[in-house]
Amino acid sequence: MSVNRYDFLVIGSGAAGLLAARKLAAAGRVAVLTKRTPDVSNSDLAQGGIAAVTSRDDDFSLHIADTLRTGAGLCDRRIVELTITEAPARIEELVELGTRFSRKGGAFELGLEGGHSRRRVLHAADATGHEIERALLEACRSDRNITFFPFHSAVDLILRSRPAGTRPGGNACLGAYALEEATGKVHSFLAGTTVLASGGAGKVYRYTSNPDVTTGDGMAMAYRAGLPLANMEFVQFHPTCLYHPQAKSFLISEALRGEGGVLRDAAGRAFMKDYSKHLELAPRDIVARAIDSELKRTGADCVYLDMTHLKAAFLKRRFPMIFAKCLSLGIDMTKAPIPVVPAAHFFCGGVTTDEYGRTAMPGLYAVGEAAYTGLHGANRLASNSLLEACVFAHRAAEAVKGDYIARRAPARPAHWTTGNARPSDEAVVIKHNWDEIRTLMWNYVGIVRSDKRLARAAARMELISAEIVKYYWDFLPTRDLLELRNIACLADVIIASARSRRESRGLHYTVDYPEASPRLARPTVVDRYRR
Repeated sequence: MSVNRYDFLVIGSGAAGLLAARKLAAAGRVAVLTKRTPDVSNSDLAQGGIAAVTSRDDDFSLHIADTLRTGAGLCDRRIVELTITEAPARIEELVELGTRFSRKGGAFELGLEGGHSRRRVLHAADATGHEIERALLEACRSDRNITFFPFHSAVDLILRSRPAGTRPGGNACLGAYALEEATGKVHSFLAGTTVLASGGAGKVYRYTSNPDVTTGDGMAMAYRAGLPLANMEFVQFHPTCLYHPQAKSFLISEALRGEGGVLRDAAGRAFMKDYSKHLELAPRDIVARAIDSELKRTGADCVYLDMTHLKAAFLKRRFPMIFAKCLSLGIDMTKAPIPVVPAAHFFCGGVTTDEYGRTAMPGLYAVGEAAYTGLHGANRLASNSLLEACVFAHRAAEAVKGDYIARRAPARPAHWTTGNARPSDEAVVIKHNWDEIRTLMWNYVGIVRSDKRLARAAARMELISAEIVKYYWDFLPTRDLLELRNIACLADVIIASARSRRESRGLHYTVDYPEASPRLARPTVVDRYRR
């Protein structure tokens, strides 16, 4: 085991983590931990784009109104306003760093997505996240103050010692322990400031648009350290993930519906008119529930997104990646509709922060999908996620550089001890529990919920979690075991949050309380001390 000292530690290499690292490097040495290679992240898979007011027929008030309406009464208006008004500066910065957004003439080519009243989504064809990641990675790799540690999985935060049973307010984060996959050793990474940019937790669910790395590691570590998580019941299910046995987690962007795509059942009937006056451009929670309802009503395995009425040349130019992927699987989207199903996509909740990404623990910040800023409320407006990542990465970096703790390296190294743990001799236990949790969450804590389903999920998770905790302390850590521990932790939190919200609002829909309650128009907060 080694002890590594840096000025700043960033956990995660999505857009939020890379932009924060790039900015912090101007003030000191930065270590970036990534579970795989630095280019593997949820941000890299983002297709649709990044929302910002950049055209003359749009303005901040419209974008603010769209965000608040989609958030179903739970957005923090102050956070919404600052995010949207700061968006153009962050777009300008991305362009300066080399991001090549699609243009029409000299202006940005803007897309339209569900919930937006104007075309305001900047994109790079249909691979926007990949293009932003490319530019940020090139900038970070050229900076001698940034060191990447690939194939290092964060295990837990390193905390300043405190009396047993005390809350985290009198605590401080000194860095994190990380498992080096090649050697199986756990190393200490000590830093004056740690930034959680570890992304979401789509792998808590059986079907997800997310890559395999999204197991909610940062959120789970913060929770175990005693920090509160907010609004974890609001899990956004993207309405359209490609339905094909060889297409693992491949997203079919909302931008296709923005360009005129029509959702049809197996008989060819356009069904969105039965659910919303906005048809296919309704917010994602409505579209996902509509598809879920149609699948249950008809017993079909999928519905279909029809683009065949649009010109083939336009589809190939506007959506080259999606067109190529579908064609490789025998689906020509210019001639036949695309089979789609909903899948877990984005967490509107996370580690609670202020407007600068500060958590309740000195020395610890959270940005991107790992954080709860108050921007999304009960439902995220399409393409506001990359925007949030960039705005709060910038804000956090500026705050860190002015924060005294950023200049204070921990005095003593914190050593990892294995106790009597031994190498695992029953990896099948990990796989079994992994599959059971994800299936349980999909069936009982998915798009449509009920008191009975949530109670069953809670009872089953109590048994599974106890088994995982015992297994964790008996055996030496592996990446699979760490990820299982984290998805179990977050499954417990999601269930607890969902059970406490006795209403239907945004992404949380329960058949037992189908209407929203004005008295519940507040965030749900869960921590280890308040369950």
